[in-house]
Amino acid sequence: MDLIKALKKELTEEATTTRKFLKLIPEDKYDWAPHEKSMKMGNLATHLAELPSWIAMAVNTDELNFAVNMYEPTPLNHNEELYAMFERSLQEGLDALDKINEADFEKKWLLLNGDQVLWEGNKYEMIRVSFSQTSHHRAQLGVYLRLLNIPIPGSYGPSADEHTF
Repeated sequence: MDLIKALKKELTEEATTTRKFLKLIPEDKYDWAPHEKSMKMGNLATHLAELPSWIAMAVNTDELNFAVNMYEPTPLNHNEELYAMFERSLQEGLDALDKINEADFEKKWLLLNGDQVLWEGNKYEMIRVSFSQTSHHRAQLGVYLRLLNIPIPGSYGPSADEHTF
């Protein structure tokens, strides 16, 4: 099995599903959140749009240290900016997969906060984390959309809104 080819196929398929969700975000709801502890919809969507670039981060670096690189969501005000960010991020992820060879998947990768190790694995596992995070945050976005009474698209088959039988 060609693992890199399989990852690129999966990334492309997941991108198709993610686009369906991103296209439903009402621009007037970027500052809305369903709960005080929840991310604002705009920040959630931005994070979701950035996740394919985590593949490039995993390929091109050996760690992310939040004490050195604090995460700040890119401020977006319009869906066109969001879509463009997603497409750039997706291309970064695909390009990174073109650069790596399978032997490099085994190289150590760390998520840190200063000296505290938050996560330790290898480059392949970090790439898989980006896929898992995409599914997780896309599902969160689906909850946000549902609470706003926006019909939800299917991810791996039809949704209850698309169900016809």
